Amino acid sequence: MKNFLLLFKLCFLIAACNSGPAVSEGADAELPWPVSSPSQEGVDSLVLDSIHQEISQGLYGLVDRFLVIRNGKILVDHTYEQDYDSVMVLFDTTNYQYNYDHTAWHPYYRDTDLHTMQSVTKSVTSVLFGIAVDEGLIPGVDTSAMAYFTGYDVDLSDERRQAMTLEDLLTMRSGIEWDEENYDEANNSCILMENSDDWISFVLRHPMDTMPGEVFEYNSGASVLLGKIVREATGKRIDKWAEEKLFGPLDIDYYWKTTPKGEVDTEGGLYLSTYDMAKIGYLMMNGGQWEGQQIVSKEWVEQSLRPAVQFNERRGYGYQWWIPEHRDGQTRIFAGNGYGGQFLMVAPEYELIVAFNGWQHHGRPEMSTWLALEERILPGVVR
Repeated sequence: MKNFLLLFKLCFLIAACNSGPAVSEGADAELPWPVSSPSQEGVDSLVLDSIHQEISQGLYGLVDRFLVIRNGKILVDHTYEQDYDSVMVLFDTTNYQYNYDHTAWHPYYRDTDLHTMQSVTKSVTSVLFGIAVDEGLIPGVDTSAMAYFTGYDVDLSDERRQAMTLEDLLTMRSGIEWDEENYDEANNSCILMENSDDWISFVLRHPMDTMPGEVFEYNSGASVLLGKIVREATGKRIDKWAEEKLFGPLDIDYYWKTTPKGEVDTEGGLYLSTYDMAKIGYLMMNGGQWEGQQIVSKEWVEQSLRPAVQFNERRGYGYQWWIPEHRDGQTRIFAGNGYGGQFLMVAPEYELIVAFNGWQHHGRPEMSTWLALEERILPGVVR
């Protein structure tokens, strides 16, 4: 507890924000969208400035970037400088790519502007999976998942495993026994997987505990299996598939972690800049089109963002995308959500994208960036 209190005090002292204009002057040539003002685009500037000030005061914890885009224009783009070396010295700083307290790996990749996406990686993987479906390399989401793992020693005596489909993996209803609720626990299934030598085998060795397609259980291992399926179907590792089909056309720079067996970490290993993360949201908001080119089909976009899992009358989950708000089965907000404060939130009917990057993985801040769009920004938006 003393460490946490010291951490927060330290954060408030060392956090400094860009207090200049919302977007740096003269930077338009390097920006993926033109610049406008909140008032011109029908967004309450006082609300956005209030959030900015609260971030600067440390109320939202360690936030690195706050970006708002509406009508294809950048309204707010704030960068916050954090002295992570001073913050992380309180914790284990062993140099290892899955040590979340080592500053060579988190939150930025080796002093670049590439920020860890954590589980926003899952949403990007879904887009890449959909492109493979569009091209006929994956027959469809009703296909058996286990058909792609014939080279692994898997116990198929449980008929539930054989019944698992690709859609079951995409919607986190795999039926695989998995415990990923608390990342501070040593027996967390995801942490154990990340420390294993063979991630695919680790997931496939887990027993089944429910019938696939029936029970939502958040499972990063399922997302790892999806990445392997893309490789098996396309003949290319998913990072290379991404370069050709997604990152290249959208002019996205990236770094992507790989596992000890040389598989790409499709559950949380992707690093992008905040602008490039926002490009993924913009692509999905526009039905899979980017600058007139159809990158992924409109059909896949609609299918991905439909609340296949409905937690209640408001919230749900699609194909590796969170649905913070749906109404009568129609998605009003969709989002990528990553550990530590990686949030890509999109409200299509408002043509609005809000993106946050941060690294608040110790302690809980007073306010939540995850709720900023719904509770703070949308009420001040003019249709």
